[in-house]
Amino acid sequence: MRLPLIAGNWKMNTTVGEAVGLVGEMRQGLDEVTGVEKVVCPPFISLAAVKEVIKGSSIKLGAQNLYFEEKGAYTGEISPPMLADLCEFVIIGHSERRQYFGETGEIVNKKIRAALRARLKPILCIGERLEENEAGRAEEVIAEQLRSSLSGIDSVDSLIIAYEPVWAIGTGRAATGGQANNTIGFIRHNIAQLYSGDIAQGMRILYGGSVNAANAAEFINQLEIDGALVGGASLEASEFLSIVKRASEVNRAR
Repeated sequence: MRLPLIAGNWKMNTTVGEAVGLVGEMRQGLDEVTGVEKVVCPPFISLAAVKEVIKGSSIKLGAQNLYFEEKGAYTGEISPPMLADLCEFVIIGHSERRQYFGETGEIVNKKIRAALRARLKPILCIGERLEENEAGRAEEVIAEQLRSSLSGIDSVDSLIIAYEPVWAIGTGRAATGGQANNTIGFIRHNIAQLYSGDIAQGMRILYGGSVNAANAAEFINQLEIDGALVGGASLEASEFLSIVKRASEVNRAR
C-alpha cells in the first residue's frame, strides 16, 4: 500500500520568524497523526531554521526548487548539494516556475536528474492550463510533460508526481475528486508505459490545486490519489493539520 503524503508548499510567503512560528504551531498536532507522511516546503531562507524546529519530529522538510548545476557562477541559484544537507524533498516543475520563469521540459528534466544525483526526492509537478483543458487536450499535454520531464531517467523509485491543473492553482476552483482521480489514473498508466506496471503501482501521485480542509477528503478518498500538494491552506496550521488528519483517516480505513 502506498503511504499517503501531504506536502505544504508555502511559496513566497513567511519571513524566517513567521516560518519558525508556523511550523512550531503545527509540530505537536502533526506528530500525533500517524499513517501519513508530512512535508513542509518553506522558502529557501527558512530551511535551516525550520529544520531545527522539526528536529526529532515526524515532519519532513522540502525545498521549492533547485538549479541543475552543482556549483558555479550562477548568482542567486541554489544547488542540489546545498539542499541535500538541509532537506529530503524538492518540488520541481511547478506551474508557476513554468509560467513565470520559462522552465521547459528540458530544464525540468535536468533538475530531476540533479536532484536524484544528490539523493533528494523530487516532487514533479505536471498539469494542463485552462485553455488546454477546455480544448480537450489535457491528456495530450500531461503525456508530453511526463515524456519530456523523465526522458532518459532510468530510476524513478524516489520520484513523486503531483498533478496540479493550472486552472485550479490558487483560484479556489478545484477539480472534482472524480476528475482528479481519472487524470491521475491516466498518469499512472503512462508511468507503466514508460517504466513498468510495478513501478506505476508503487509510485505516489498527489493532487494539488485549491486543496483545503473542506475538500481534502473528496480527493484523498479516491483510490488513485495518494495525498495532496497543498498551497495556501498549508499557511494555516489548523487547516494543514485537518488535511493531514483526513489523509490518515482514509489510510486507516483502506
